[in-house]
Amino acid sequence: MLPSVVMKKASEEFLNWNNTGMSVMEMSHRGKEYMSIFRKTEQDLRKVFQVPNNYHILFLQGGAITQNFMVPMNLLDNGTASYVVSGYWSKRTYNDALAFQNINLAASSESEEYVSPPEFSDWNFSQNDSYVHFCQNETIHGVEYFNTPTIDVPLVVDMSSTILSRQVDISKYGVIYAGAQKNIGPSGLTILIVRDDLLERSRIDTPTTYNWKIQSENDSMINTPTTYSIYMAGLVFEWLMSCGGLSEVEKLNIKKSKLLYDYIDNSDFYYNEINNDYRSRMNVPFRIRDDELTMKFVEEAESAGLYQLKGHRLVGGLRASIYNAMPIEGIEELLNFMNDFEKNNK
Repeated sequence: MLPSVVMKKASEEFLNWNNTGMSVMEMSHRGKEYMSIFRKTEQDLRKVFQVPNNYHILFLQGGAITQNFMVPMNLLDNGTASYVVSGYWSKRTYNDALAFQNINLAASSESEEYVSPPEFSDWNFSQNDSYVHFCQNETIHGVEYFNTPTIDVPLVVDMSSTILSRQVDISKYGVIYAGAQKNIGPSGLTILIVRDDLLERSRIDTPTTYNWKIQSENDSMINTPTTYSIYMAGLVFEWLMSCGGLSEVEKLNIKKSKLLYDYIDNSDFYYNEINNDYRSRMNVPFRIRDDELTMKFVEEAESAGLYQLKGHRLVGGLRASIYNAMPIEGIEELLNFMNDFEKNNK
């Protein structure tokens, strides 16, 4: 979901940005008009997310999944790396990385059906690793890490579904990457934040478009960037700052998720199996005790104007994704529907 004020501004500027007579979609990505958008977008992200000066911000393509290959290409060199598996996406990242040599499994919660991510104390990695990789929030299973380990090995994190939902200490990370389509803007854009010293590690055979150092030296424009998605991201960054920054955004995200979890926990009709300490604020999976009612719930919810509540095909059930732009009124509407559905189907 995108903020309504962002969508409104984008629609107003769609045919004529800043009295140029051009849509952003029509601009040369190297022209002065677009470069002013690009520079401001980068500056606003650095400001709202408190990105230190010794980190580069890259605006890339290919989604977070492409980083499954770009991370080892740019960091592994001839060393080793360790991966933490806490759900479907981090397992896919680990499996993709196995195409490279010397990839180790630091920890996995798969045997526990991902109801909790592996504790930091259980991560088994080497101090000589090139990096340790983990996923901060698993969208399918609904588990989220709320703290960051302090380790000497460069920490690489997939923040695709939780970036900008709260402030993190970026200095604890070597690399942060995220697909934009959850909390930032339209699909097509991938944001990567990389500590400067790590830009020197890329393999010699890394293609130019996959090479972070080359991209950083070319303003993320070694090929044509996703210009409109970057523009939309910039509008979202402006909106986040107008909301009071990430501290205020986090307060609202806590309030929204608590409303939904409290309702589920107090129901004998719905349930959630995730460990309370790791319940995602972004993705709330839940089930109906009579599983045969699940599709009826989805169909009636859509009739009531509540969409995309069907759980992921791999795990079934139901799932409410409540990213930054979802207002608290949306949660209240969902709870009203859940309450009515329960009354009519007991």
